[in-house]
Amino acid sequence: MSSTKTIRVVAAVLEKDGRYLITQRRATAVLPLMWEFPGGRVEDGETDASALKREVRHRLGAAIEVGKLISFVSHPYDHYVVDLFLYECTLAGETLEARNVAAFVWATSAEFDQYPFTPADEASMNKLLGVT
Repeated sequence: MSSTKTIRVVAAVLEKDGRYLITQRRATAVLPLMWEFPGGRVEDGETDASALKREVRHRLGAAIEVGKLISFVSHPYDHYVVDLFLYECTLAGETLEARNVAAFVWATSAEFDQYPFTPADEASMNKLLGVT
């Protein structure tokens, strides 16, 4: 009997003028073309903050400052579980470019339903926004 693998993932909640930065996964990614808060997997021996800074730089070419943990959800998929930690973050004043994402947008929470989110991000977003 095998145990289900748990993957620790961190994501940045970046807000500007009432809009939140969300990114679209590449067509070749797991859960292709779905939307999510920017971030990624935490590697062994890495802190959440360093993983988040590395992933946002890799995906969007931007530096961030990582603030407090604001949400956590554990979401089971077919062959693994994602533990998703959302952190309040701020951009360090750099321009964004879609380096390792299909696209990115600044969307209001009211516009989120126009974007198909990954299940873990949707659960975290609903928790963050107080939606049941």
